[in-house]
Amino acid sequence: MGNSRNMALTNTSLLLLALQMCAMSWQAWALVDLRMEDTVEVYMDETAEIPCLYTFTENPSMVMVQWFVRVSGGNRMRISYSDLTMQKVDTNTSYSNRITVRSNSDGETLTVQDVKLSDEREFFCQVSGMAAGNGEGKTLLRVFAPPEPPVIEGVLSGISVSGNSPAKIASCETRDGFPKPNITWYRDHIPIHPVNGFMKESSGLYTVQSDLHYKVIKEDKDVHFSCEVSYFVPGAVRTSESKGVNITVHYPTTSVELWRELPEGLVKEGDTVEIRCQGNGNPPAPITFSREQSDVELESFQGLLVLKAVSRADSGVYECHSLDQDALDEDEVVETMQLTVHYLDPAVVVPKDSEVMLKGESLTATCNALSSLETSTVWFKDGLEIGRGHILQLHDATFDTAGQYDCEVTVPSLPGLQTSGSVNIIVQGAPQMKDAEREIELTERVGVWVNLTCEVRGHPKPAITWSITGSQSWREVVKRETADQIYSVVMLKVSADTVATCNSSNDFGIETETYNIRSIPFSQTPTARKTSVDNSGVIIVVIIVSILLLAILGSIFYFLYKKGKLPCGRSGKQEIINAYSTKEKTNKDDIVVEMKAKKTEESVLLKGVNGENKPPTDQNTTPSS
Repeated sequence: MGNSRNMALTNTSLLLLALQMCAMSWQAWALVDLRMEDTVEVYMDETAEIPCLYTFTENPSMVMVQWFVRVSGGNRMRISYSDLTMQKVDTNTSYSNRITVRSNSDGETLTVQDVKLSDEREFFCQVSGMAAGNGEGKTLLRVFAPPEPPVIEGVLSGISVSGNSPAKIASCETRDGFPKPNITWYRDHIPIHPVNGFMKESSGLYTVQSDLHYKVIKEDKDVHFSCEVSYFVPGAVRTSESKGVNITVHYPTTSVELWRELPEGLVKEGDTVEIRCQGNGNPPAPITFSREQSDVELESFQGLLVLKAVSRADSGVYECHSLDQDALDEDEVVETMQLTVHYLDPAVVVPKDSEVMLKGESLTATCNALSSLETSTVWFKDGLEIGRGHILQLHDATFDTAGQYDCEVTVPSLPGLQTSGSVNIIVQGAPQMKDAEREIELTERVGVWVNLTCEVRGHPKPAITWSITGSQSWREVVKRETADQIYSVVMLKVSADTVATCNSSNDFGIETETYNIRSIPFSQTPTARKTSVDNSGVIIVVIIVSILLLAILGSIFYFLYKKGKLPCGRSGKQEIINAYSTKEKTNKDDIVVEMKAKKTEESVLLKGVNGENKPPTDQNTTPSS
């Protein structure tokens, strides 16, 4: 069976050869027009279509079309055959199960399915129209496989700018591409061109790897490096860019910056000051602090100098030193800063502590405080502002001038700086009565209690004595004293015309105030009293005495009633009434108090045993037996 097939193929080949030779004799006057694309491009694993279009100048009696592919060594291998009677795909080739041929009015189209990388080769279309002519064309099938996105890795360790040769700073890799992709490096989107390395995998795909070797400079610390893969696709070139990576660049310190972090604004004594120093090198160089023209290193930590509770002695120039071991010249980098600590000394008040003045004198007081800034002074007395400026003028002193004067010194440009001082002013002089009148005329009814006041100021504190003529019933009920003032009140019972004199005296003089009291019978109405007389005490005393008398009388009558010794007849009542009348005559002088007592007794005595009130006319009536 196999021999018969081989013999048939041999006979067919001989027949085709004979027909070609016959057709060649007609080529001088018979032509075929055959058209094929130079290149057909397709993605791997997809389907490719290769057209073969032809026309004859004369109608052929028979048309044979054969498809060939280029194989190794430059040889050809047929993969398909067709004529007027048959169309078949050659067996035992890599295309036997992957190609089909479709005929149409103007030619044929070869379709290759599941395209492999090995399919990238020349495909030949050979057409024979016998006597009508023959022709051949070819198409290069190109296969494309886009690579994976690029993967970039930067060098983790720092790279020094002081190196003499380029150093590896990053690597980039892309895998499984065809044809071979190309890698381009970028420095902040500006291309640089290192050498690419690649390898071809067993699958025929390419993996491309590239290392970037670069001579870094200081400015590269802020630069981003990236890689871009460019690759071919059908009809175009595409690119894929990696993420950017930043590298750590080591460079020497060339300058340092010195500044004060705390406090903000001006510095005053007692503040905590923080001074920061930072160099521009990487890694940061060691930082030390010192005072100008001093070799003593100040204690600091990681470029921070802390000065606690500063004073004016901390003012001055501070130096920051940085010595970078990687510096080319190894010179020390120094920066300086002036620190000014502002101060405000305690206030000095002149006169100091206290000052004695005589009435009518003048005094100039000053309040000063030494400060590094302009100050403002305000004077206060009893919490109220009385002046501004460091000088206080007191003119024509009176007793009201006496007291403590406080001065407060502040620094307007630096809140928190303030101090204060005080001076106590003592005004000396003869006693001075509060009332302007020295002779006070009063008219009061006989038996009335009046209050007489005497208020005196002076320094040294005056003494007060009372001299009273005309009344034998008086006593001092109030006496209050301060450093320069005394207040006295006497309670006096008007029994006749009375003269009461308040005498006050100290080392500087004597002052008096006199009350002339004219007494009138109780039935008359007195003239209006001066405000210097205070009768509230009399009223209070009268009320208290009346209440006490009522309580005593009520207790006595209740006791007698319980013992059965209270007389219930008219004679008993008469005895009580007569006794009461005698008492009234005896105590007529104590009229204010006794009037209230009499009324109470009468209201009690006029009640019967059964509690019934009886009119006054019943006092002389004897009850019937």
